Parts: sequence; structure tokens; C-alpha cells
Amino acid sequence: MYLCTYFEKMKLSIVIPAYNEGKTIHHILDKVKEVQLIQGIEKEVIIVNDCSKDETEEAVFAYQKRTPDLAISYFKHAVNQGKGAALRTGIQCATGDFVIIQDADLEYDPQEYNILLKPMLDGFADVVYGSRFMGGSPHRILFFWHSIGNKFLTFLSNASTNLNLTDMETCYKLFRRDVIQGINITENRFGFEPEVTAKMARIPKIRVYEVGISYYGRTYEEGKKIGWKDGFRAIYCIVKYGLLGF
Repeated sequence: MYLCTYFEKMKLSIVIPAYNEGKTIHHILDKVKEVQLIQGIEKEVIIVNDCSKDETEEAVFAYQKRTPDLAISYFKHAVNQGKGAALRTGIQCATGDFVIIQDADLEYDPQEYNILLKPMLDGFADVVYGSRFMGGSPHRILFFWHSIGNKFLTFLSNASTNLNLTDMETCYKLFRRDVIQGINITENRFGFEPEVTAKMARIPKIRVYEVGISYYGRTYEEGKKIGWKDGFRAIYCIVKYGLLGF
């Protein structure tokens, strides 16, 4: 069990990949700033700008200047590489006891960090996934075939890993830092999700928990970036990293 003491506070590294989020990134940063983490855990925000074509960098710099009390580390890719590559950069730079993935949009609520942290702080979990398909939290109703696709990919992933997740594709994945930094991630785009799940599942005696979270989904017109090609890539990744064990 983790114990928070006066002399040594724990820290949560919040990795935010950002691509063309200049108009909205301050909203998610405000929400991250507002969160009061349990047991006095401190926050470390790591933003990785994946070579945005808008004013994302300017927005981050302006936020850093007017909000010095939120610890923000900023990194930028010289060329666009994809979400997985941005996450890889952020994870490598994390210094906290725990690492959580946070999209730059407003689909996931940072107030729920504590829900994911609790099983880990209680000494039960090494990895905690936030599921959009369990629990009584609010969920925006969007696309039928998109939800079927998510559940199908989760089913294939579970079959290859022998886990029993309900939402493998969720953004909210919380790891002990030593666990996630010990996984060699190679996927550059949305293949990150099945790859990290497959490789995490192979760690001996890994303890994986799942908790229900809310979901405020975006439409494609509102900026959602994942498409059908990413779904086929996810299937490829499930076969490659799950069934074949690469």
C-alpha cells in the first residue's frame, strides 16, 4: 500500500498529446488544475505537441505564463508522428509515481482521476483502466457502429491477452511509472491502445483493475480524429502484439 507522508509527497504525471488543440487546450488544463488529488498527490502535466498546424504552442505558452502554480512541461515534435509517438515521448519524460493518459479534448473528466487512483493507492492494482461501458456515470450517446467497433476490438484484445476488460480503447489508462516505462511502445498512431494492453498483459503477476468513468464524446465535426483506418490498424496490432507476441 502507498502511504503519503509529510516529507515525501507522491506525484501523478498527466501525459497530454496535443494536435491542433489551440482553441480548446486551456479548457482541459483548467480542469486538470482544479482537481484535488487524494492523499495530497501532486500533479505533473506533460504536454507533447505533435507538430500542430494551429496555435497550440502559443496557447500552451500563454497558459504557462498565467498559471505558474501548475507544473507544466512542454515538448514538441518537429514533424507530425501520431498520438502513439506523442504518448511515447511524454511517458519517457514522466517523473511521477503514477502516469495517466489525458486527451487534450473534453471527452474525459479529470475529476475522475481519484476513481482510478484509489485501487492503486489501496495496494491492489498496478494498472487501472477507466471503462466507458460500466458503472452509472453519464455517457454522451453518439455512433452505434463506433461503439460496436470499440466492443469488437476489446473482445479481440481480450481473446489474445486473456484479460476481461470492457473498454480496451479507453483513453484513461493509469500505470505505475515503472510499469509503463518498462514497456517498449513502437506504434505511432492509435495502435498504442492494443499494443500497450497486449504488452502490459504479458508482465508476470501484473494486477489490472477497471473502474467506470463518464464520457463526453465528440463528433467528427467537433474534432474527433480516430477513423475506420485506425480500427483496421488496431486489429493488426492485436494480432501482432497479442496473438503473435511481438
